[in-house]
Formats: sequence, C-alpha cells, structure tokens
Amino acid sequence: MRSAIRLLLPLLAVLAVIAWGASVVATRSARTWAERDLRDRARLVVASSRESMARDIASGNTKGSRALVENLVRDERLVAAAVCDGEFQTLALSGVLPEDDRCEAWAGRTGQVQAGVDEILAAAGGTVHVSVLPIDDSPHPAGYLILAHDLSFVDRRASVTRQALFVGFGLVGVAAAIATLLTAYFSRRSWTAELRKLLPAALGGGRAGKAAERAFGPVLADVRQLVARLAAEEDEGGPWSAERLRRVLRRRNLRSEGVLVVANREPYIHVRGDDGLIRVSYPASGLVAALEPVMRACSGTWIAHGSGSADKETVDARDRLPVPPGEASYTLRRVWLDAEEERGYYYGFSNEGLWPLCHLADARPEFRASDWEHYQRANRRFERAVAEEVTGPDPIVLVQDYHFALLPALIRRRLPRATILTFWHIPWPSAERFAICPWEKALLEGLLGSSIMGFQTQAHCNNFLDSVDRTMEARIDRERQSVVMGGRETLVRPYPISVEWPSRWLEHAPAVVECRAEVRAILGLPADALLGLGVDRLDYTKGIVERFLAVERLLERRPDLRGRFWFVQIAAPSRTLIERYRAFGEEVEKVAARINARFGGATRPPIVLLNTHHDPREVFRFYRAADLCYVSSLHDGMNLVAKEFVSARDDLRGVLVLSRFTGAARELAEALLVNPYDIEESSAALAAALSMPEGEQEERMFSLRTLVSDFNVYRWAGRMLLDATRLRTRDRLTTRLAGDEREQPERAT
Repeated sequence: MRSAIRLLLPLLAVLAVIAWGASVVATRSARTWAERDLRDRARLVVASSRESMARDIASGNTKGSRALVENLVRDERLVAAAVCDGEFQTLALSGVLPEDDRCEAWAGRTGQVQAGVDEILAAAGGTVHVSVLPIDDSPHPAGYLILAHDLSFVDRRASVTRQALFVGFGLVGVAAAIATLLTAYFSRRSWTAELRKLLPAALGGGRAGKAAERAFGPVLADVRQLVARLAAEEDEGGPWSAERLRRVLRRRNLRSEGVLVVANREPYIHVRGDDGLIRVSYPASGLVAALEPVMRACSGTWIAHGSGSADKETVDARDRLPVPPGEASYTLRRVWLDAEEERGYYYGFSNEGLWPLCHLADARPEFRASDWEHYQRANRRFERAVAEEVTGPDPIVLVQDYHFALLPALIRRRLPRATILTFWHIPWPSAERFAICPWEKALLEGLLGSSIMGFQTQAHCNNFLDSVDRTMEARIDRERQSVVMGGRETLVRPYPISVEWPSRWLEHAPAVVECRAEVRAILGLPADALLGLGVDRLDYTKGIVERFLAVERLLERRPDLRGRFWFVQIAAPSRTLIERYRAFGEEVEKVAARINARFGGATRPPIVLLNTHHDPREVFRFYRAADLCYVSSLHDGMNLVAKEFVSARDDLRGVLVLSRFTGAARELAEALLVNPYDIEESSAALAAALSMPEGEQEERMFSLRTLVSDFNVYRWAGRMLLDATRLRTRDRLTTRLAGDEREQPERAT
C-alpha cells in the first residue's frame, strides 16, 4: 500500500502541473482566438456595409452613417463605433470610444491604417479591441470605420475554462487515486514485480526490453506519427499561402531543386488562330486550376502532353519553355504523341475505359487491347521525360491522375531512390467494379511503385486497399493505411484537393454589382433577373441533364419565377472524338431546347446554354453575378467548381447547391446538399436558394469561405510535399546507415 501511495503522489503532482499548464494555454488560446475572431468580424462588417458607407459619405448623409453605427452598437460585445470621412473627421459616433482612437486622433497616421489596424487598449471598463479599417482599397479611401469591441468576455470565458480544467483534472486525480489503490490492493506483489522487470529492461535493453517494446510499440508509433503530422502542419505557422509554401520548401531544400509534376494536361496551350497569330489559352481543367498556383509557388518542372496547334513552335530544342508567360515561375516540358497514340492512350484507355470504370454514372467502360498498348507506350514515353528532367538520384515526383497508372513503377525501376507521390483525382471504385478491367493487376503494380498513393477521400483510400487485397500478394496494414509489396511500402492517404486562396482572378475582378449588371446585359436579361449558374466540362458524370430537369420542375412548381429566373450553363466541349460525349452533347442541347420551348414565351428562354470554352476571368465574373450555383455531379472525386464559387463571393452572397455525391460535399456542409437524381429534392433546393434571406446567405457563405481559405490548395500541396520530404529524409538516413554497415568490416581490417 505504501508503494501505491509513493506512485500516487507524483501522479497527482504531475496532474496538478498539467492542469496549471493547460489553464495557461487555454487562457492564451482563448485570447488569441478572440482577437482573431474580432478582426474577422470587423472586416466582415466593412465588407457587408462598404457600398452603403461609401454612398453616405459621398452624399454627406450623416443620418445614414449615424443609423449604421447605432445598429452596430446593438451588438452586446461592440462598445463603440464611428464613421470617419477620408480626412478623419467624425461623421457619426455611437458609444464610448477612447480619446486616442477617435477619428481625429488617426489623422496623422494614414499610412498605418491603409491596410487596417488592430489595437488592444486598457479602458475604464476593461480591455478593448479597436479596429480601424478603410472602407475601400484605393490609395486614398473615401472613409474609415472604427469599431471597439469589449474583451472582458474573454477573461470571463478563460476563468470558466480554468475552473473547468481544474475540476476535470481533480476528478481525473481522484479516479486515478482510487484505481491505483484498488490495483495495489488486489495485485500487490505481482503488479510491482512485473513493473520492476519491465522498466529496467526497457531502459537497459535485453530480452525483457524487447518484450516491452513489442507491447507498447504500436501505441508509441501512433503517438510519434501524430506528433510528426501536427509539427508539420504548424511548420512556419500562419495560414497556408504561396509564401508559406515557398518557406517550407526552402527549409527542406526543395525550392532550389524543384518538384517534378507529371500530368496529361498542360497549364498553357499555344494555339495558332485563323489570323496566323499564336495565342495562349487556359484549359478547362480542375487539375490545372489546382496545380498551377502550386507550381508558381514552388518552381520545378511540369511535364505534360503538348496538344496545342502551335505548341511545337514555342518550345526550345529540349521541348521546354518558361511559364507563366511574362512571369517564368517554373518550366513546362512538353511530350509529343501522334494522333494514333493520343487516341489510344487518352481517348481510348483513359477516357473510354478508366473514366467510366471509376465513375458511377451509368456508362459502360470499354477496354481494347490496342488502347492498352498505346497506354503502356505513352507511360514509358513520360517515364523517359522524367529521367531527362531529374537533377539528382532521389527527386520528388508528383504523378497526377489516371492517365499514368503505370508510371510510378516505371520511374521506380529507373530511379529506385525517388520519392513518388501519385495523386488520383477521380474516385476509386469498389474492388468488385475495378475487377472489370482486364489489366487490373498491372495497374495496381504500377501504382504500388509510389511512395505515397493519394486520394480525395478516405472512402477512396479504403476502396483502393480493398482492390489490392483482392488482387495482389501484398501485406496490407489497415491501421497504418499502407501496402507492403516486394519489400517496399506504399502509404495510402487522403488529401482533399482545393483551390487557390485568395484567387488571383479576384485581384482585378470588378465589384459584384458591376459583374451582375455586366453579365445580365450580355445575356439580354433584366437588371433584376434571378440568375442560376452551372460550370462544367460537357461530361455525362456532371449531371447536366438532371440539372436542367430540376430547373424545369422548379418552374412548374413556382410559376411566379417564370420570366424572373434564368439558369446559365457554361459547358466547355470535352473529348469530342468519343461518340459517348458527342451523343451526350446532343442530349443536353435537346433537353434545353425542349424546356425553353415550353417556358420561353415572350421572354428569353429560361436555360441559357453557353456551349463554348470560357476564359477563367469570364467564368469568375459569372460566379460573382449569380444568385446560386448548382453543382449536380452524379459522381465526382472532389469538384472544384463548388470551391471556386465560394472563393469568388467576397460579398458573402449567393447560395451553393451541391450534390452529395461529390467529395466536396464532405467538407462544404453549409451548402444545400441534394441528391441530383431526385428532381423533386433538387428543385426544392433551388427554390430555397432563391428565397434565402440575406442574413442566412451571409452566415453560410462566411462559414464556407472560412473552410476553403483554411484548407486551400497550398495546404493540400504542403501536406503532400511535407509527407514526401519526411519519407525522403528517412530513406536517405536508411541508405547512409546501410552504407556505414557495409564499410564497417573494412574499417575493422
């Protein structure tokens, strides 16, 4: 019993120290979170009131400014608010604002408040957080908004947290004491004897030490893995951005040597027009939209199929050119395929075989031996291009998508020390469905040449492991999420892809009001028209027909929307050499024509089908002009259109209606989630979106934008590259240790 008490006292002391440390951390975290929340709230107020404040200041309407600040101060945490003109003269003030933070006190500090200022001040009633923000982004703002938030609630919250922590740890201590005493009572001698055996052995090695390591190894491995991932996530601190990604890569010596990306689609296509001039076009590709900002941030080389009519005229003798045009952030290496190879590898095996195999969209996959031969040949050609571009024995190579299932193993044979991260952008089907492919084993062998196999969701990871389990002679570790085959381990991880934040297209985009007016004028619609939007490649997996049927049902159930609501579908032509796609394009046009004939009347028909490629800037304007965006994919790996729409709506307006069969639906919970096959449910969601109050729109969009900004494409790339660099560091260490062991006998002689 005395031994139990001697163990118990240090335990209680440790719990007390932990409780004290946790209370300190909780207090600091509460203050940090509260300050960040108040900064975000202040900027949200400015964003939502910018137009009205600018109008009131320009017209000298002090009554409007006074009404604004009085409404703001009704918030229980906001103790004061003031509107200043461009010369820092007070136009309206409500509440008690500290003398040093009134409008006139900031007159000599214009440079400081150009991008906004946040201060923490001690006031008579407690601590106050003061934000001074310009109402526009011009060099000489028309006015400023000052908001003072009461921070006393943070201290109250921290006090409650501390009390809860001490009570909680106290209960844990009591429970630990009772458990310890009971254990000591029922197993005094055997418990202490086993403990004495294990502890010295674990510290000093030996047979018992190995037994202890086996007993506790899985737990320790999990803890180490969790700590490593958290440390990597917090590396450099701050939100993930292009600059943070560059810092991370520099610290791991990747910025200098660059990253190799292999993708079928190139980010910039050179096309010779009818006038003989060469122009650059941007492909309609979610993969390109996600990867291109990452490559601009981390440098390196993008290896892709050169498909443009003037692509060969714009490369150097080694088939390279610097991109983006005028910026030259990274290198584009083009690989050439003749028409027959492209048809067999890309249109045939990739898009008539693997694409329908992986998507549950009622399309039968077609597999032909000739296409398989072209697919193998194309993968070998890209493997040679990788070998020509690498600069060291252990490069990091990012292989993108289903076009290159054989490539990881080919690279592995040529470059055994390479760290290969393969990301599969589309869904991975169930093991039973994947078995339809006649060459399933060869595809899996190719993919298992990867160091890391990445998917959009955990469900796709599970399906992949099931396929390997069913087909291959390999050891699968479900707990570690890995496959060991031929003595090499492949980790299987979910990396949900995202979009650039902030979007580069937002920097020079017109205001939302201008976009709304411009788009409606281009389409010939009334200025007050309600506008729905769909943006897709013309692909049968995107649910475009089901989308149109939902619009038709909406107009049936809501006659008041006829002549008031229009749905614009931007549908870039895709894979037109495949008969299934040509037939689908014709079906889409027929359904749109039938609905338009039914509801057109004297007004413009309700469905506007723009069956042509649109520049990203144009698409971005449509995002900003729409009242709702409907993403109705029947099956999708992620779907970046949903996240692009969210990134475009800095006005916190607009509603996202999203298919629950997309990977994005697992993240964007504040969207209106629907089953696109259920036309009644989908049309009801469209009606709800059109009648949603502005306040609810703001709440939903603010939450969506917060998630997309936190989990942006730089975080996606950062997580993958950090995992890859950790593996490379481990492999380098293993290689060095193996070399030392080989040299040891020579030193002995």
